Amino acid sequence: MLDSVFSSLYTGGETVTVSAFLLIVAAALVLGAAHALVYQRFNDSSRSFAVTLATLPAVVGVVILMVNGSIGAGIAVAGAFSLVRFRSAPGTGKEIAAVFSSMAIGLACGMGCPGLAALFTLILCGVDALYAGIGFGERRGGDLQKLLHITVPESLEYGDMFDDLFAEFTTEAKLLRVKTANLGSLNRLTYQIRLRKSGTEKALIDQLRCRNGNLEISIQSRLEDPAEL
Repeated sequence: MLDSVFSSLYTGGETVTVSAFLLIVAAALVLGAAHALVYQRFNDSSRSFAVTLATLPAVVGVVILMVNGSIGAGIAVAGAFSLVRFRSAPGTGKEIAAVFSSMAIGLACGMGCPGLAALFTLILCGVDALYAGIGFGERRGGDLQKLLHITVPESLEYGDMFDDLFAEFTTEAKLLRVKTANLGSLNRLTYQIRLRKSGTEKALIDQLRCRNGNLEISIQSRLEDPAEL
């Protein structure tokens, strides 16, 4: 089952048959769809990302199928794949891992090993379901961890301006980033905080508004990847 199908479906040594092409594409599409469905079941994802995961193995498989045995073509394709990264929006580590997993499925199919690709997909989906079921990697009280964005005037000394409020409403407050806005007349502060108890966001915002001149304040769930800030 894990042997390459090319030995029986190639003709003339290097010419792929229609049967081999259809088998590779069909296997890649089925396995890609299975991977996408399991990922979407246990993770938050958009429809476009799910479609990408479902179709990417077929695309990679066909590319590998076409350049099989050609070192020069393989290097050219690797360069083309690297350009896609710079034209794509940055994603979380989980999304990047899912994309690489889909590429691995496509690579296995493109090399003529759909059985190996199916086994890898089964293992991958099983591990994803297991980790989601046991809450692997989740921190206790993660719903209390938030990102707090505060806009303050450029003239405001914000160093310890909010320390008493953080001591009252949070158990942890860390300044992550300071960014200027509105031609330098405003500063936007990003804090990572852990609330003492849920449901206190509005009270905290009301107190902060009295300190920052009623400028913009927002609280959001803590991001999984610091690169998304």
